[in-house]
Parts: sequence; C-alpha cells; structure tokens
Amino acid sequence: MFYFKWGVLISIWLMIASFLHYTLPQVDIVRVTDTYERRVDPGENRLFWAQADAGSDPTVLSRDVFFIQTRLVDGGVMVYRNEDTGWGWPPYFKFDTSNLQAEAADLRSTADAPRYVAIRHYGWRNEFFSIFPNAISVWPVDGPEAGKPLPWLNTVILALLAAVFYGIWIRWRRFRQKRIDPKLEEIQDSWEATEDSLAEKRSRLRRWWAAKRRGY
Repeated sequence: MFYFKWGVLISIWLMIASFLHYTLPQVDIVRVTDTYERRVDPGENRLFWAQADAGSDPTVLSRDVFFIQTRLVDGGVMVYRNEDTGWGWPPYFKFDTSNLQAEAADLRSTADAPRYVAIRHYGWRNEFFSIFPNAISVWPVDGPEAGKPLPWLNTVILALLAAVFYGIWIRWRRFRQKRIDPKLEEIQDSWEATEDSLAEKRSRLRRWWAAKRRGY
C-alpha cells in the first residue's frame, strides 16, 4: 500500500508537470531558414494540433498549416507550426497567424549572413508522432548570445498554482484533523477494545479448560 500510494502521487505530479511544461510559454533563440505552408490531416496526434483558424469551419480537420523552419544556436533544427489558438486552449488568444508568418518570412537569413530572432512558443517537438511546438510571437535579437526575457508570466502562473495547492492542502489538513483523524482514533480504540475482549474470553476459556482437565 505504501508503494502504491507514492506511485499514484508521483504519477499525478508528473502529469501536472508535463501539462505545465507543454502549456507554459518558452523562448528559443534561432535563425529562421524558411517558412512554408502544407496540408495537414491530423490523426492520432490531433490532440497536439490547435483548432482551425478563426473564421474557418471547426468541423473540418484537414487544413493548411503554416510552418517556420529554424536553426538553433547549437546548430540543431527546430520546426514550429503556426496556428491560431483562438478562444480555445491554451488561452493565448492568438488570431494573428498570417501576420506572424509574414514577420517570420521577413526575418529569414542564411548561414553566411545570419540574423537571429527569438520565438516564443508552447508545446513539444516529437519527430516520431509529428508533433510541433506552436509559435506565438517572433522578434529580432542582437545575436546568438542575446538574453531571453524574464518568464514573468510563467512565474505568476506557477505562484498562483502554488498558492492554490497550498490553500487546498491547508484545508484538507484541517478537515482531516477535525473529521477523519478522530474517526480513525475511534475505530482504532474500538478495535483495541475488541481485541482485549477476545483476549479475555480466550483466557477464561483456557482457565475453564485447565480446571476441567484437573477435575477429571
């Protein structure tokens, strides 16, 4: 039971951490190498694709999606999708997909004449499941060593979540101390009293049996 309890708790916290890591915004310093558009038919990975752009039919899964190809500072490749989030989840209220694609296209550069930009995004990149992070905004920076902005939004959200979890934990602790712990103590006392009563009955039975044997 001990290992099961901790296994469940660790699994829950891992799911919460994964959800936050996927949803909260991150910033990459990259060099835009190309921008393009292609037809996408979301399948088993549809959970990791945003909804159709604002004004489009939300019931049609197959749609054209913008992509931004980049090179990371360390030379690795990163590809971002560029989709509206609209009024859905995550609540970034992104409606400027076409404008963002135009900005990214204007910031393209080559290895001989590099121009570095910062891309704010959320989500993961997974080649096996064809999952791409969704770009939220893009802006030019001074170079590959440019500093990233302070993650003030992440800090605020995590602080609020910590306050909520702390409040829930405090209320649960008070509820347990007032309602659950006394009941558990009553059950334990009742069980101990039952055990004492059974021990006394067994002792009487042993004495009766011993006296009966001596009588014979």
